Amino acid sequence: MAQPQFPDPVKLFVAVLWAEDDALRLACERLQELWGPIDFQGADHPFDLSNYYAAEMGENLRRRLVSFQELAPPESIRAGKLQCNVLEDKLARPAGRRVNLDLGYLDHNKIVLASTKPAGQKIHLGDGIHADLVARFSQGRYQPFPWTFPDFKDGRYDEELAVLRRRYLELLRQRNQG
Repeated sequence: MAQPQFPDPVKLFVAVLWAEDDALRLACERLQELWGPIDFQGADHPFDLSNYYAAEMGENLRRRLVSFQELAPPESIRAGKLQCNVLEDKLARPAGRRVNLDLGYLDHNKIVLASTKPAGQKIHLGDGIHADLVARFSQGRYQPFPWTFPDFKDGRYDEELAVLRRRYLELLRQRNQG
């Protein structure tokens, strides 16, 4: 009988979407309470390929990638997404959310985002949370799929994801040596 093979830990990150700087600051403080020190914050990118969140969150939305120093088990994204949903609610105003927190992880092969919405490519993990495979590493970069979010497809995060991958591989090497 074949024995189960357990995966390496992964690098958690959150794609934070916000309009108000104070909401971003509060979200990052609370995220560190959940997953420890932030080891990377990317540039502020305009969220300009969709107006999906504008009615709830306002105009001039931006997105920033934030990652954490500690590696985590890949299955932790289910509970982590539920925690992000609670945090979104805590930071919300009566009119709606002030931040949208898309939790995901990367490893040397792929990027996976946690989602509350089912779709054909998503795998249900439990508690209404799905794993959405949004890119795989090939030809020196994470390559998107047809269903990948437009802002993850257009290359705006490619350099940042490359930095996160290098950090991940270094942390994994350190873990395996120690």
